[in-house]
Amino acid sequence: MNENDMLEKEEIFSKVLRAGRRTYFFDVRSTKADDYYITITESKKFTEDDGSFHFKKHKIYLYKEDFSAFRDILDEMTSYVLDQKGEEVISERHQKDFKKEYSKENEVNSFTDIDFDDI
Repeated sequence: MNENDMLEKEEIFSKVLRAGRRTYFFDVRSTKADDYYITITESKKFTEDDGSFHFKKHKIYLYKEDFSAFRDILDEMTSYVLDQKGEEVISERHQKDFKKEYSKENEVNSFTDIDFDDI
């Protein structure tokens, strides 16, 4: 890998937002022409039945010519959501202390009572 390729991958400035199973990475990077752009990466952790885990990542590249419009739309969208629904998280399962509770009504018997005459 030559020096220019190394510069392209170099992170100039970074911030991390941890949000439950999701982590957001905000990175300022440099192009080959020594200009800056931003990458926003969402990383989500998935746990398998055997206890192992893997991450799924999605990345957005945001270039300077799009900053103003991106910021305007993001501000508009976040303001709309907060104006319509407030800051309270409505979904219980997204609360930090959420524990799923099972009621007797939701229980399913593991057997079925069948009479031999029914067969």
